[in-house]
Amino acid sequence: MKKKDDHIALLLKRIPENPGVYQYFDKDGQIIYVGKAKNLHRRVNSYFNKDHQSSKTRQLVSHIADIRYVVVDSEQDAFLLENNLIKQYQPHYNILLKDGKSYPSICITKEPYPRIFKTRTINKKGGEYYGPYSFGNTVDIVLELIHKLYPIRTCNIPLSADSIEKNKVRVCLKYHLHNCCGICEMRPGSEHYAEWIDQARKLIKGDAHDIGRQLEEEMAMKSAEMKYEEAAEIKRKIELLEQFKSKTIITNTHAGDIDVFGYDEQDEKVYISMLHVHNGSIVQGQTIEYRRKMEEEKEEMLALGMIELRERLESNTKEVIVPFIPEVFDDTLHVNIALSGDKKKLLDLAMQNVRQYKLDRLKQDDKLNPEQRGVRILTELQKMMDLPTLPRWIDCFDNSNIQGTNAVAGCVVFRMAKPSKSDYKRFEIKTVEGADDYASMREVVRRRYQHVIDEGGQMPDLIIADGGLGQMHAIREAVEDQLGLHIPIAGLKKNDKHRTQTLLYGFPPAEISMPVTSEVFRLLTGIQDEVHRFAITYHKQKRSKSLIHSELDEIKGIGPSSKQKILRHFGSVKRARTASKEEWIELLGNSRGSMLYEYFQTKITL
Repeated sequence: MKKKDDHIALLLKRIPENPGVYQYFDKDGQIIYVGKAKNLHRRVNSYFNKDHQSSKTRQLVSHIADIRYVVVDSEQDAFLLENNLIKQYQPHYNILLKDGKSYPSICITKEPYPRIFKTRTINKKGGEYYGPYSFGNTVDIVLELIHKLYPIRTCNIPLSADSIEKNKVRVCLKYHLHNCCGICEMRPGSEHYAEWIDQARKLIKGDAHDIGRQLEEEMAMKSAEMKYEEAAEIKRKIELLEQFKSKTIITNTHAGDIDVFGYDEQDEKVYISMLHVHNGSIVQGQTIEYRRKMEEEKEEMLALGMIELRERLESNTKEVIVPFIPEVFDDTLHVNIALSGDKKKLLDLAMQNVRQYKLDRLKQDDKLNPEQRGVRILTELQKMMDLPTLPRWIDCFDNSNIQGTNAVAGCVVFRMAKPSKSDYKRFEIKTVEGADDYASMREVVRRRYQHVIDEGGQMPDLIIADGGLGQMHAIREAVEDQLGLHIPIAGLKKNDKHRTQTLLYGFPPAEISMPVTSEVFRLLTGIQDEVHRFAITYHKQKRSKSLIHSELDEIKGIGPSSKQKILRHFGSVKRARTASKEEWIELLGNSRGSMLYEYFQTKITL
């Protein structure tokens, strides 16, 4: 170990104070980390001359057996070189680029009479490709417009001048439906086929405005020549083009080429999307996913994603719109955070796309590993509350009574963010008179965990009160003061409309706000609804039982089956009181029917 330490110490002294890229190697000579620095000497030495809070950084340093570096002219060059080396070697401790689903592109085939269609398979020998498109149904909208404007073929028959000349192919139904020009038989009008393909290509590239102006000029010319039917057909195409613009994001006519980026993250996963805008129209888009390894900052992640996506989509656009300023990697770019107008709409769309991609990926991960969703939600809850452990086991309590009568309580259990109904507990309030929710809560909680102690069972990682500060204090008095336990306690505070608003935690409690769309909020409100349902259901059972008991259980000779028969027939005890003697006899026979009739008549008289 001393030999390794001496080798590293010698290297640290030699590293210059220039911008550059450093590479760490393990004992087997494998690159395990690549980093960049404005000052190589200061940055590399910082790994070895201080204690690191991050366990990942400490682990990395423990595996470093050798160091190499490359000096460059600027920090920008260091950034680009670092990105290339990470992609080439994929070191263990660097961020990991994960390719998701393949996005659709539009293909124009390299055939004598080309076809235009959507595909996810790229074969540049067989066609020219535009895309990919990661947003909405833009591909379908573009293709729908193209086939409405231009009657180009959609069949996959291999057409050539020779096959057409020898009449080897006949027109199909699409020709008779006016959806194809009949190029396979060189029907009249098909001589414009190459021109239509060129115009479709322009439309795909985002030149919708230019095509619109061209069509307007043609319509005016046809009208001047009094070719009104042809002018009307061109007007129809202009209207289709306007409908297309309304379905897609089109900025003002003066907008040039822009790259727009969206950013989102979830734990160690980072998602970055790019929309490429040409002449005011979105013509390309893609989203990628990174996996953090060393707690990299979001500014660095966004910069890396921008480099990767611009390379993939072959963009050299100089104007870039971002949600926040990334780490600088190209001084020639004009980077902006759009605050209003068309560019703000584009930024909002990029953010919408990256969030949707994140949601899709999380759903996909949840299907492959159902437990992962629970771990993810509980980890987020743990971070929000700064809990010492992951709240795998959650207990939640609620009381139910009407003016202090038939007072009961319920405890529901959620394990790994899912209800564990076999662990639910119901309680009759035994020591509290009247409607005292706090005293009832103390009794129930004490009984619950005293039983767990006596049985040697498992304690929860978190206790939640279906209420605010008062119930939290009642739970704490039972758990800590009476039983000497230390379990985190939270409450759910409601707003004026009796809807859950914030999470309370700690004494005095801190209010933790939650977006209503977040998974943590949905989990907590789900727990709250479940404990309320459970306690109310038990209370209704108790109340119904007490009502039935007060009337029927006092009568000797009337068993459970007779009680059920009476209630099924009359619907309620109140209705049974007013029944005639004949009705009773018909239901239960002469002996028991007469007895019950006399019983209720006596009650009425009294």
